[in-house]
Amino acid sequence: MTGVPMTPVTANPHRGEAGLPLDGVTHVLRPTFGALVAAEEELGPLFALVERASGGELKLSEMVALFWHCLAHPSAQSREDFAEAVTRAGLSACAPALRSLLVQVLKGGG
Repeated sequence: MTGVPMTPVTANPHRGEAGLPLDGVTHVLRPTFGALVAAEEELGPLFALVERASGGELKLSEMVALFWHCLAHPSAQSREDFAEAVTRAGLSACAPALRSLLVQVLKGGG
C-alpha cells in the first residue's frame, strides 16, 4: 500500500483535522487550501455547500466528495469503494467529521 502511513495516524484538531472512522480504520481529513480548492472545483462555492448542509440539503455525494478531497493520506481504496464505506458507516458516524470540516470552512484556523 503506497501512500498510506505505516503507523496509525490520529487527527490533530489543533491543525483543523478530523477523524473519519470507516470499516475499522480512522481516516484523517485535513482541510488544506489545496484540498478545499479541489472540493470547490467539483462542488461549487464552499459557502453554498455550508448553507446546503445547514439546511439539511447536503447530498451524500457532496459529503463523500468533500471527504475524498480532504483525505490527509491517499487512500488505497478507489473513490467508489470509499463512498461505499461512507455509506456503510452511516450519516450519524460521519456527522462529527463533516461538522468539523464545515466549521473549518467557515472559521478557518488550524
